[in-house]
Amino acid sequence: MTMPVMGRILGLAVATLALGACASIKDHRGYLVDGTLLDSVMPGIDNRTSVERTLGRPTFVSQFGRHDWYYLSTSTHQKAFTRPKAKEQLLVHIVFDEKGNVSSVQRTGMEHVVHLDPDGDKTKTLGRQRTFLEDLFGNIGQVGAPTGGAGRSGPN
Repeated sequence: MTMPVMGRILGLAVATLALGACASIKDHRGYLVDGTLLDSVMPGIDNRTSVERTLGRPTFVSQFGRHDWYYLSTSTHQKAFTRPKAKEQLLVHIVFDEKGNVSSVQRTGMEHVVHLDPDGDKTKTLGRQRTFLEDLFGNIGQVGAPTGGAGRSGPN
C-alpha cells in the first residue's frame, strides 16, 4: 500500500474511534417505578404499613407539617464532556390523614423541574463594589497610617 492510502485508512480508523467515544450515558436515579404496584395504592383503603409493604420505603418524608411520603424517580442522559440532564422524572406524593390512612396519591413529572442558569462565574455579595484600579491602588498611603477611627477609608 502507498502512503496516501495508509493515511486515509488511519484517518478513517481514528474518526471511527472518536465517534464511538461520543455515545451518551444513560442513568437512573431514585425509586424504580413499577406502574402496577403504584396503581394498587388506593386512597381510603391503604395505610402507611400497606404502602410501605407495596412500594417500599419512600425516597424522603416531609419533615414539617404533615408527614407525607415522596417517591422520586429521575432518568438522565449525559453526552461526552457535559453535565447530566434530566430526561424523565416522576414524583409520587402520598398524603396521609391524621390516622395514617392514605388520603391522596399525586403524580407529577417534568413540568415541576426547575432549570437554573447561574449568572456567569461571579457570586453576588453584599458590600462595596470596587473597580480594578481601586483594588490595585487601594493600599497606597495606608502603610503607616493610624488604625481605627470613624474616618478611616481603606481597601475594604
